Amino acid sequence: MKTYNKNLEAVFRLTPEQYRVTQQDGTEQPFQNEYWDNKEPGLYVDVVSGEPLFASVDKFDSGTGWPSFRRPLEPANVVEKVDRSHGTIRTEVRSKHGDSHLGHLFPGGPRDMGSLRYCINSASLRFIHRDQLESLGHGEYLKLFTQEA
Repeated sequence: MKTYNKNLEAVFRLTPEQYRVTQQDGTEQPFQNEYWDNKEPGLYVDVVSGEPLFASVDKFDSGTGWPSFRRPLEPANVVEKVDRSHGTIRTEVRSKHGDSHLGHLFPGGPRDMGSLRYCINSASLRFIHRDQLESLGHGEYLKLFTQEA
């Protein structure tokens, strides 16, 4: 079993936007981020720790302009916290090992997918295409994509 940790070298390599989002709990602009409309098969991992977070098989178009997922790939890698900022109470989503701010959890996902919407900032993610999973040490997830064309 792999272990994941907050990688300080990775933090130093973050772009200003990735740093603002992951380390300062920021939110990127909708429809102007890297993965909101990505339809390629693969995994989304934490940009700081590399821990697997979400899979393309659970991604859906929520119409919000951010990547949206029905569930985490590895629930143990995703932490939910109460967020009382902006005068509301929301559920913040963070990576467990990288402690990166990922986004928020909302109701309103597809009913046939559990009615949840993990609304995630692209800046907190690194995408690994299905064809690179084996070579990058994530071959155990290839089985997720055997039914895809």
